[in-house]
Amino acid sequence: MDKELIINSSPTEVEIALLENSKLVEIHRQKTDNNFAVGDIFLGSIKKLMPGLNAAFVDIGHRKDAFLHYTDIGPQIISLKKYTQMVINKKMNTSSLESFKQEPDNPKNGKIDQTFRKNDEVLVQVLKEPISTKGPRLTCEITIPGRYIVITPFNDVIAISKKISDPEERKRLKVLISSIRPKKFGVIVRTAASGKKVADLHTEIRQLEQKWDTIYQELYANRKPQKLLSEVDKTTGLLRDILEENFNKIVVNDHQMFKGIKTFLGEIAPKKVNIVKEHKSQRPVFDSFGITRQIKASFGKTSTMGSGAYIVMEGTEAMHVIDVNSGPKMQRKSQEEAALNVNMEAAEEISRQLRLRDIGGLIIIDFIDMRHSDNKTKLLRRMKELMLSDRAQHTILPLSKFGLMQITRQRARPEVKIDTSEVCPTCRGTGKAQPTLLISDDIVRDLDNITRSRPRSKISMVVHPYVFSYLKKGIPSIQMRWLLKYSKWIGIKQDANFAINEYKFYDSRNDEIRL
Repeated sequence: MDKELIINSSPTEVEIALLENSKLVEIHRQKTDNNFAVGDIFLGSIKKLMPGLNAAFVDIGHRKDAFLHYTDIGPQIISLKKYTQMVINKKMNTSSLESFKQEPDNPKNGKIDQTFRKNDEVLVQVLKEPISTKGPRLTCEITIPGRYIVITPFNDVIAISKKISDPEERKRLKVLISSIRPKKFGVIVRTAASGKKVADLHTEIRQLEQKWDTIYQELYANRKPQKLLSEVDKTTGLLRDILEENFNKIVVNDHQMFKGIKTFLGEIAPKKVNIVKEHKSQRPVFDSFGITRQIKASFGKTSTMGSGAYIVMEGTEAMHVIDVNSGPKMQRKSQEEAALNVNMEAAEEISRQLRLRDIGGLIIIDFIDMRHSDNKTKLLRRMKELMLSDRAQHTILPLSKFGLMQITRQRARPEVKIDTSEVCPTCRGTGKAQPTLLISDDIVRDLDNITRSRPRSKISMVVHPYVFSYLKKGIPSIQMRWLLKYSKWIGIKQDANFAINEYKFYDSRNDEIRL
């Protein structure tokens, strides 16, 4: 599978499109002034305790307080609080945890008001970006991610990605990490670490330790709630998390970002530096790769597939419902076989739509009814295969007796919503259009003005095909009458993209004549 990353940068926003075999599967948008990003680490201050919710609201230096639930504070919270206070009070002169005395683990079923008091200061990390009216959700289980590994302070566990299935490789990595990891830091080994040499992993551990030292330095110098360590921007974060051998092209339209990505790739994957290309054409980069067209076709209530079958999507904040319809071009096969084919095609489109729109929460899918249990099993297996490439955590349940499939999918940021509707070029959104009978009068009026101001200029015009036919029909046609009236030939071209009462005039250099 070929993967391409197309990046459209503007002064206010960066848009990132991920293509798999030239098909749009993910779209990410990041405002340049965004205050929150998943992974950012803050010094927070407990603002308000909510024993009824077993949660707290935390001031992290922004207008809206963040939410911290007891289940997200982690077993090492007592050690984390102690470390935070020691650094703030200048009682620790190093970021190393080697001499730090850890406290016992926090009970799993405790209460928030037994762990925190109002105005307590503690390190927190953004778990979910603000969604709707809710502020960001926080965790106290701090993680610092790299390309191959993730380090977790105040922990002592080495975890290997489940996607590394070879027992010998898992054993090699565990022994290797045990010998190079810093004391009192846990390590999560990512799938990308499979087959990597000790030098690569050791270099990354040193880089992650430097990030922990940055947190220490910021914490040592400041006491008020604020950001201590920012997650890398969305572009480099995506590259770090998804860059694989089958990634074959990264195109960016901004020169500074182009240089930054090349530098970043030089550090994490030197062999991939040459796949980065700078888009220098005057044509927008998303148009050049057909992304704008795919966005227009993919977002909306209905999504149509190649066979003519289509899915209808409706959503609330907590749940989305997807209905699968066979469409008018039902195949001439048995009903069971036709239903299976449509459902299989729909499963592929639904898995793409979940990633593309970043839909989270509970998703209910109403597939076309099938009688045979073997076909239901095939559909479930196919959906699980298609969702393997989805980086969000998800659970897929078998079809219920009502023919419904239930999927839960992790939601870390707001759903991507793109309004693909356009203002009607004919009525300009009013719902009313000028009488089409008067279009020829308007054209003649404008032609009179142009010929008076440009008596020697060559003039041509572009109109809707219906108007084109009207101006050309008959002998003498309206176009021929214009030749007698203006003593010059007015060229006429047709464009199906024009509204019926839309027209434009051009000079000999093909520049539009604006009235």
